Amino acid sequence: MSTEPFNIGEAAARSGVSAKMVRHYESLGLVPKVHRTDAGYRQYTSNDVHTLRFIRRARDLGFSMAEIAELLKLWQNKRRASADVKRIALAHAEDLRRRIDEMEAMKRTLERLADCCHGDHRPDCPILDELAES
Repeated sequence: MSTEPFNIGEAAARSGVSAKMVRHYESLGLVPKVHRTDAGYRQYTSNDVHTLRFIRRARDLGFSMAEIAELLKLWQNKRRASADVKRIALAHAEDLRRRIDEMEAMKRTLERLADCCHGDHRPDCPILDELAES
């Protein structure tokens, strides 16, 4: 692995995160402010790229920015309790389960409404009627 500093494009390519998101994560404090050249160009280290990969993987799993910030702190704290990490992961898994249940209910409702709709040239439509109810 290279020890040379990377510009934002190289850091983005190596981490799988767009340059725009690299800047966003830096503005949120998830990635520490990086060194800049005299011309103002950001310079990233291998550690910065590793942190960006961590963030990308956490985003891929659907963690919120607040959860990622907490996970980053735990990851960087070598004296952390793994129970703290597990608590965050299980809470997120439960939130995903709840959201999946809600989405399955929405899908069933839409399928039921679509079954009731003739889908022809007539203007009456139970889907629109349902949406119009208060």
